[in-house]
Amino acid sequence: MSFSALLHSVSYAGLWGQAQLSLDSFIDKAADLGFEGVMLMAKRPHLSVLDYGPSERAQVRKHLEKRKLRDLCIAGYNNFTGDLEHGDIPHREIQVHYITELARLTHDLGGSLVRIFTGYENPAGGYHAQWNLIVAALKECSKRASEFGVTIGVQNHHDIAVGYESQYDLIQAVGEPNCKALFDAWSPALHGEDLDAAARKLAPVTAHTTIASYQKRPRYHYDPAVVNYTALTPHVQAVPIDEGFIDYHKFLSALRAGGFRGSVAYEMCSPLLGGGSMENLDRYATRFLEFFHEFRERSGSVAAD
Repeated sequence: MSFSALLHSVSYAGLWGQAQLSLDSFIDKAADLGFEGVMLMAKRPHLSVLDYGPSERAQVRKHLEKRKLRDLCIAGYNNFTGDLEHGDIPHREIQVHYITELARLTHDLGGSLVRIFTGYENPAGGYHAQWNLIVAALKECSKRASEFGVTIGVQNHHDIAVGYESQYDLIQAVGEPNCKALFDAWSPALHGEDLDAAARKLAPVTAHTTIASYQKRPRYHYDPAVVNYTALTPHVQAVPIDEGFIDYHKFLSALRAGGFRGSVAYEMCSPLLGGGSMENLDRYATRFLEFFHEFRERSGSVAAD
């Protein structure tokens, strides 16, 4: 994949009460808006492995090719540390099989990248044991995905290895050539990290990044005993790309300077300021494309033909 703009189908999946499109209609939407590729949600109501057999996959691939959406990332949904309370259930094997099937699906659609997660920290096990479980699972997933020419991309989303130093360590620990980071800015930004330093460190091992922009909304709990308020963790509100607190010019510039040449996806994966109408979704997506094209022109980054 080149330095190109993808649209994540989760944005039009209706999961937060926003307007919903079918997978075929989403593909047309992404192409009509001017995106160069798509990131397809590998679960219902979009690209579930339960619903897309050989004939359905061939139709999707034909549709992508017809609309000239040349870059593709399949977005998987896993949690390697789920259900540690019940060791008799082969939970890791089930998830490795799911991710292997996502690699097969990706190959069948003409793509080469699957996005997955690590795991939420589970009180049923220690941190070190969960880390080792995830490393072993990622090794196996990567080896199985290599049979399809597919890269496993680990997004910094779930608890284990969500810190940027830990994400780097995780990719090194897995040590498979087709296991890369899918390093996003919003996690380290919320952590209060230096985005420039984080991006430069992760750039050499990053295959893709997904962008979403937010503003922080303060929250308080009233304490009548002191007639005052206690500050709580701020609520994070999704806003258009140029209205949030994350400096994406700085982040993308640092990724590029560090050697990143992957793809960039835009997602709307929480309630939006302004509501979930189709018009508002399209407005956010269009604003992102304007930002991205401007950045690419200023940085001299041009997507390959």
